[in-house]
Amino acid sequence: MAKDKDNKDGGTAVIEPGPPPRLRERFREEIAPKLGEEFGRVNPMSRPKLDKIVVNINMGRHLEGTKVPANVRETVLSSLKTISGQKPVVIKAKRSVSNFKVREGYETSAMVTLRSDRMWFFLDRLINLAMPRIKDFRGMSEKAFDHGGSYSLGLTEQGVFPEIDMAKVNFTHGMHVNLVFRNSTPAMSRFMLQELGFPFRREEKKK
Repeated sequence: MAKDKDNKDGGTAVIEPGPPPRLRERFREEIAPKLGEEFGRVNPMSRPKLDKIVVNINMGRHLEGTKVPANVRETVLSSLKTISGQKPVVIKAKRSVSNFKVREGYETSAMVTLRSDRMWFFLDRLINLAMPRIKDFRGMSEKAFDHGGSYSLGLTEQGVFPEIDMAKVNFTHGMHVNLVFRNSTPAMSRFMLQELGFPFRREEKKK
């Protein structure tokens, strides 16, 4: 992140570079070499990398029924912008599905795709600030990886992020977070996330 600093001569503000994402630096300096040794990836270009993080919020289910919260769209977009620092994109239905009460052109969800520094800063806040605030938290499942090593998780309320002031919102909504990896497998992605401090659930041994 960059910081603006006023010019003493009254000129244009100077943008000073902020500190680099600590998780990214840790991955490059410590975790990437460990991945190479553990899984035989000698070539650095063949090692797995976190490519992007996609955050998605479904708006359709909040618009159903007789008691529809006010300003659903504004609340969802505001939450996404606050936790990601990026303007969300609204997704519209491409076709009508009567069973799900969806009509063509109907706004169904909002999403942001995070890359580079914003992606690493978001992951840092997710692991170290948001997850510890989840009620009765016992860790994340180890079975949510796909064949390419990408990981998906769900959060039940936006209030786990400290940036969100729940006193100023009129309803609670959850969100899906997808960590998209490249050149990876479930085992390698799990190793990488665990080294970054991702809190996986400890499976209890059966007696």
